[in-house]
Amino acid sequence: MKTIFSFCFAMILATVTMAQASPVGIWKTIDDETGKAKSYVEIYKKDGKFFGKVTKLLLKPADTVCEKCPGPLKNKPVIGMVILKDLKPYKYYWKSGTILDPANGSSYGCSMWFDDDKEDELKVRGKHWTGLYRTQTWYRVKT
Repeated sequence: MKTIFSFCFAMILATVTMAQASPVGIWKTIDDETGKAKSYVEIYKKDGKFFGKVTKLLLKPADTVCEKCPGPLKNKPVIGMVILKDLKPYKYYWKSGTILDPANGSSYGCSMWFDDDKEDELKVRGKHWTGLYRTQTWYRVKT
């Protein structure tokens, strides 16, 4: 009986822990070339999907408008720009979304996940149609 109770308690605890792992919040991005903090991105949930918008630029001088973005985003302010779109929850990660790089105006396929139950470190992967990809680690901003 104790074994069954212990097992059930452990399963409930594990389920609660997994349910708490959410990317919703503010994340600090890191510049790939310099290793310095680059921006804050606020990830939010809307209609069952996850999105992310730039809320703050940290590098000076910062490109404050997206000069290389195509279409309606061209020359629009980077702050407030939605750069993560349509990420759908799948098992223990989020997939099938897109990420925009305001530095070059290109969009890539996107997925994101937590490694090793580190809920303050979000892995964000942008994937080019050629199959090449780059993964960044974003850090949760404590508010």
